[in-house]
Amino acid sequence: MDISGLNTIVIGAGIGGLTAALALRAKGAQVTVLEQAAEITEVGAGIQVSPNGFVVLKALGLGPEFEAVAVRGQAVELRDYRHGRLVTRLDLGLLDDDQPYFFVHRADLIDLLADAVRKAGIRVRLLQTVDRVDVGQAPVVHMTNGAKFSADLVIGADGLHSKLRPSLNGTSAPFFTRQVAWRATVPNVMDHPEIACVHMGPRQHLVSYPLRGGDLVNLVAVQERSEWADEGWAHTDDPDNVRAAFSGFGGMAAKCLAQVSEVGLWGLFRHPVAKVWHQDHCALLGDAAHPTLPFMAQGAVMAIEDAWVLADALGRAPDMEMGLARYQARRYSRVSKVVETASKNAWKYHLSFPPLRMAAHLGLRMGSAVAPEKLLHQFDWIYRHDVTQEDQ
Repeated sequence: MDISGLNTIVIGAGIGGLTAALALRAKGAQVTVLEQAAEITEVGAGIQVSPNGFVVLKALGLGPEFEAVAVRGQAVELRDYRHGRLVTRLDLGLLDDDQPYFFVHRADLIDLLADAVRKAGIRVRLLQTVDRVDVGQAPVVHMTNGAKFSADLVIGADGLHSKLRPSLNGTSAPFFTRQVAWRATVPNVMDHPEIACVHMGPRQHLVSYPLRGGDLVNLVAVQERSEWADEGWAHTDDPDNVRAAFSGFGGMAAKCLAQVSEVGLWGLFRHPVAKVWHQDHCALLGDAAHPTLPFMAQGAVMAIEDAWVLADALGRAPDMEMGLARYQARRYSRVSKVVETASKNAWKYHLSFPPLRMAAHLGLRMGSAVAPEKLLHQFDWIYRHDVTQEDQ
């Protein structure tokens, strides 16, 4: 299908939406991005971009610019919470040279993508709040101010609370996972190395890694609790609350927590992967289709992969219907496996029964000592997957 000139609306100027706009524009589509905020910005903190995400950024011509704002990760370390004793280390240097692993501030990636969007001649309309989408052969996006936008193709890249998803799947209530997470960035006065460190404790864990040339450290602290917390990550909390919750943590974790001056808190909810990603001339992308918990660091990367595959599937198909069907077919099983893996991962960090935790940690130490490459390559199905080289 020749998509040059295809009038396309992308709802949402997040990582997935901007990447989709660039991928579609590269094939000649005429793209408009609708964003409800007053400016393209990001309130979040750090994310991890594994090799499977970087290949897409590189294919879009953004490789050098991305590397300039990101920190290349050297390892992932799992440590016991009490004194920070090393349990196991996944040496990212064992990955092939063409498989770099990065830590980057969300705002820096958004800025990079937004700049590329503007240079590509993609129109971005700000302060555009979507009310609903009329799905059809000629879809119409209705705004809360009464304005309407029609297009040949509408992409819902508008996250957890997508306005397009209910039109394709109906409504579904998420459920609270009985876990909450605090997020913060702190100055790197503790000389945090270029690694992602997972500090594992009973019913809680804390992840830390450097950002912005090592000047900052990103923190995500997850705790099991029975009380409900509002979904979203724009809620502020008292820094003393996260310090109190993780008061038993020592080593690097304690040094990081001591520096927290501002912190966000959000509840972690499970949403099902959407059964229907497309209908007529509309499609879902990223969290709007498959929200995931943050325990595999693949949420943003899956949206980046989606964006490439969507544009590629449309360009290869004889018509819109076939292209969108192929897009979902190429993505559904992969993202479902990632979502399920992430959902199951937290318990591995939260072992609370001391004999079980000791046995598990001993097994990890032995595994890393005897076969370090085997531990790392268990994730090849994620990291070595290259959507830019898929033969479809």
